[in-house]
Amino acid sequence: MKKSISLLLILLVLLASGGAIYLFQFAQSTTGSSKMVFELSRGMHAFEISNSLEKNGVVKSAQTFYWFGKFTGGWNGIKSAEYEIPAYSTPSQIFKLFKSGIGIQHALLVKEGDNIYQVAEAMESVGLGTYKENIKLLQSPSFIKSLGLAEDGVKTLEGYLFPNTYFYDKKEKPETMIRRMVVEFLKTWTPEIAARAKEFMMSRKQVVTLASMVEKETGAAEERPIISSVFHNRLNKKMRLQSDPTTIYGIWDHYEGKIHKSDLLSPTEYNTYTVPSLPIGPISNPHSESIHAVLYPADTQYLFFVSRNDGTHVFSHTYAEHSQWVKKLQLDPAAREGKSWRDLKQPKK
Repeated sequence: MKKSISLLLILLVLLASGGAIYLFQFAQSTTGSSKMVFELSRGMHAFEISNSLEKNGVVKSAQTFYWFGKFTGGWNGIKSAEYEIPAYSTPSQIFKLFKSGIGIQHALLVKEGDNIYQVAEAMESVGLGTYKENIKLLQSPSFIKSLGLAEDGVKTLEGYLFPNTYFYDKKEKPETMIRRMVVEFLKTWTPEIAARAKEFMMSRKQVVTLASMVEKETGAAEERPIISSVFHNRLNKKMRLQSDPTTIYGIWDHYEGKIHKSDLLSPTEYNTYTVPSLPIGPISNPHSESIHAVLYPADTQYLFFVSRNDGTHVFSHTYAEHSQWVKKLQLDPAAREGKSWRDLKQPKK
């Protein structure tokens, strides 16, 4: 009897040793020669994860991977994310990655001067909600209130989405992304900026609205303070601002890339050819430099400007002078041929 028990113990030890050796060898094994994208969803069971990894060729044995994780505590603290598993990863490295929560980082670019409709499209293009859902969020009174902007009289989040490249993983929600954009904008509204706006007797909404116009009017950063000075000069003289981009924004839902005289004469809450002062709200999301330009305009007496067709402008003091430049730069087809504001983006020779 004692001899039988001894033999059984020896057998169990041998089996345990063999299992330990097998697990040790498995721990040293690696994945394939190519990296693999694996989505670890919330609520996935360890068995499900193991089987999925085997099916995708990440591990050789789902069962062994499962038990390896049980014996080593690998399953404790794993986080849902979309992971990129590097080539030749060991099981230990895979569990370390799953516990890190560091998923694949995607990028969303919000360009200077983009409006909420363009931002909504950009978000949809990278899988952050649908265009319709995003627009609904960007115009939601309750969401705007939750961001602390209701007191500004804000009807949409136009102007309050800071232009930047935003990195995110697959778990990101559209609401969270938009909130991040607004938070970045609010960081730019420093006590110094707020005090300067008070000197101009302008509300934050008014500053952002004018900055959004400056942003859309010029492709040359050095012109921003000059464009700003023109608008300030016209406001001080009770002149209409007559900014084409405001007209375009007011007809955005049916704008086809070309503005007509009839558009300029058609009243909207944004059309500064018909409203006597600033439009009802911003028309784009401006860079902080445009906000700075509004509050620190150049010291000029200019009242007019006309495009050189390359992103820069000619500035004038009188309407007669302005008319001559319009005739030369806009009414003469030769002056427009082969020119584009994109020329400013080309490296200088």
